[in-house]
Formats: sequence, structure tokens, C-alpha cells
Amino acid sequence: MTIKSLIYGHRGVPVKFPENSLAGFAYAISRHVDGLEFDVHLTKDGIPVIMHDETVDRTTDATGKIIDYTFQELRHVHLANGEPVPSLAEFLNLVSGEVVHLNLEFKTDRQYYPGIEHTVLRMVKQTDLVYAVVFSSFNLRSLERSYAIDPTQKYAFLTSAHIGNPETFAKAEHLEGLHLEHYQPVHHVSERVWTVDDPDEMRQLFDHAVSAVITNDFELARDVRAAI
Repeated sequence: MTIKSLIYGHRGVPVKFPENSLAGFAYAISRHVDGLEFDVHLTKDGIPVIMHDETVDRTTDATGKIIDYTFQELRHVHLANGEPVPSLAEFLNLVSGEVVHLNLEFKTDRQYYPGIEHTVLRMVKQTDLVYAVVFSSFNLRSLERSYAIDPTQKYAFLTSAHIGNPETFAKAEHLEGLHLEHYQPVHHVSERVWTVDDPDEMRQLFDHAVSAVITNDFELARDVRAAI
């Protein structure tokens, strides 16, 4: 029997709600999404918050870098639906006890936040979660630091590049998975492909039985998967 690929909501469900919003995450959970993918930064005073970009310019009513805001200052910055920028603590409270897989991305490839791995791993460990979180990053150093702090967690490398000898690479870097922008044959390593919104590409990936598809429209992906 072929194992069914999981479907992760990329930053929640951006086709219906602002990306990385608590409203989007709550909607996806209420409709039994398989998994949620989300992005974490640190404020000036070291509080983990959820947003994709290093700046608030694109997705809020303000401007500037997250690292230049304190958490309390960031509470006055709003997404398109009026929500403040969510904290990781708020998100973890929302998903606590829910039957949903989580993919937390350390956004450290352009702006590194000292101590982010320790802070985030501690918070996640204190949360009642049904499944182990997959921690991913484009920054291998963040994954190495995380592994040194807690080697029992799942770590995955994000890349748009084709990886030669993916199994050897994953073993050397202590990776549970590879999060790729494309499909390539990968064995004995979880393969989660991002960001897939085209139904034909979804079908191909489901046919390949990748570990997961990460998409902006999880309901569309679920319909495509159900029709196979």
C-alpha cells in the first residue's frame, strides 16, 4: 500500500487569510489540515515571532526590520486582517494538543538571530504537541546548532538546488529530511516539496509519494490527492 503524502499549509492558508496569521492557522486546523508550515524570527528583545520576511514592509501596515522592533512595539503592527504580528507563544498555544504536523522554519539565512535555536527549541519542548516538529532552515549552521542543543528532534535542510547524493548529505548533516523546491529521487530521507500550487505538479508529487507537499492552498491539494 502506497503511503499517502501529507499536505502542509504554507504559512497557513494564504489563498484565504493573510500569510502566517493566527486566523489562517486556526482555519486550517478547523478543517483538519495535515500540517502547517511557518517562519520564526526574533524581536530586538529576543521574543520569537511568526513572519516570513525579515522586514514587516510587505505584509503589515508598518515598515522596518523585525530585529529593530521590541515585542511590545511589534504589537502595534498589524496584518491585513487587523491581527498583530503573532508570537510563537500564541501559535504554540493554538496548536497545543491538536492533531497537526508542524514545520517550523528558522529564518536565519539573511538575518541571523543569536540564540534563536535555544529559545525556540525550549518553547517547543514545553508545548503539548501530538507530533514531533520538523525544524527547517536554508541555513545549515542553524540546523547544526539545533542538533547540538537537542539531537532528538527532526531537522530538514531547505534548498532550491539539486542535491547530489542526498542520503549521504543528510546523514552527514544529521538531517531527517530535505525540503526541496523540486522533485528528485530521494530514499530513506523525508522529502517535502515547496511551494506547490499547480494541480498537475501536485499529482506528480503524490504519484511519487513524497513525504509531503507544502502549498498555499491545502484544500485544493487535498481534492487533488483524493482524486488519485
